[in-house]
Amino acid sequence: MKLHGTMEIKDGQLEIGHIAVKHLAKQFGTPLYIFDEAEFINQSQKFLNSFDSDKFETKVYYAGKTFSNLYIFGLVQKLGLSLDVVSEGELYTALRAGVDTNNIILHGNNKLKRELEMTLDYKIGRIVIDHPVEYHLLSKMCSERQQKTKVLLRINPGIVADTHKYIKTSTEDSKFGMNSADPSTYKLLQEIAKDPYIDLVGVHCHIGSQVLNKKFFFEEAEAMLQFLYNLKKDYNINLTELNLGGGFGVYYTSEDHPFDLEEFLQDYIKVIENKITEYDLQVEKVSIEPGRALINDSGSLLYQIGAVKYPYQGNPYIFVDGGMTDNIRPALYQAKYEACLPEKMNNETAASFKVAGKCCESGDILIEKVDLPMPERDDLLLIPASGAYTFSMSSNYNRLPKPAVVFVNERQAKLAVKREDYADLIRNDLKYKEEDN
Repeated sequence: MKLHGTMEIKDGQLEIGHIAVKHLAKQFGTPLYIFDEAEFINQSQKFLNSFDSDKFETKVYYAGKTFSNLYIFGLVQKLGLSLDVVSEGELYTALRAGVDTNNIILHGNNKLKRELEMTLDYKIGRIVIDHPVEYHLLSKMCSERQQKTKVLLRINPGIVADTHKYIKTSTEDSKFGMNSADPSTYKLLQEIAKDPYIDLVGVHCHIGSQVLNKKFFFEEAEAMLQFLYNLKKDYNINLTELNLGGGFGVYYTSEDHPFDLEEFLQDYIKVIENKITEYDLQVEKVSIEPGRALINDSGSLLYQIGAVKYPYQGNPYIFVDGGMTDNIRPALYQAKYEACLPEKMNNETAASFKVAGKCCESGDILIEKVDLPMPERDDLLLIPASGAYTFSMSSNYNRLPKPAVVFVNERQAKLAVKREDYADLIRNDLKYKEEDN
């Protein structure tokens, strides 16, 4: 298993943030989301330092959907990152966390009227328009309020990245954005550009998630800058902002080969700078929106083993006290992970095991095959590099309470989200009552 961030092995025990994992289990219980705060800070600094130019302003938006709560949004604000939100709930959390509204951008393919109202009420920095209906709704609202707002239009450049079909976002039939080859896209941009209450400042795109081949990002940048050039040349529309989205791939297992992030970002900047010069564009701000690449390596999921079961055929099962309720990704799109027994790090591998959750679903399999030392009941099992799209996609299926979230750094453990109890499960339930005769 690959060690991430501050992970280290001492006397056969796995430590994160210089705290033995077994101590975190004793203090906070299991299942438990553990986040390595120092690793998140390190990744943030990599992005901020490497994605930088002296020719235009750069912004790094943290994609809040990957992992969101008051703690992480507060840390995002402190580190100088900006924030990408996609719902009223994420926006509310950001506001309660004290994130600067100028540094928030609102996304989504079906923004509700109340979400747009909230965005306008708090004068959020940018809104990414997805389609004509959304634009016309926003335009009407701004006109009625006599309020101007800055927007970008999401463009689908047709770059089909090599990733899982569920996380490709730039196919010809994508639910997101307007296609760059569609004449109606240019017609819409002309309409927006003339709107007295809508300040069209730029365009946005996103080609997919967990993209491991950097060539797709270079193709994306070149395609979008060509698009801006066409707008300028054919329609005399000069836009000053370009948001290139995120999707930078990370390591989950030995099958993944992510590119060197710092080297890529520096090369990325050079390509963008050269194309802006070549096309004589007036681009003043270029943004990216990493989520997984910022948070994933920081997070680990900790479980306690309930039993080891030997089926009639196949690898033995390790049953843990969580499952698809705290990590839906393996069931949703066959995501793969590594694992370890954090109290037996120096023990020899005994066999290959299948890690299964406790939900009443045959598909509740967290890991199909992993080589481990011999596990026993009450042993701990840890899944590293699981910070993205786990807590944020968690559920109460089978009426399982959601786990706690803890951040560790320099021998300190700070609770970020309390563990749910059974009272939390029924907090909004109403009892059945027979109607009075």
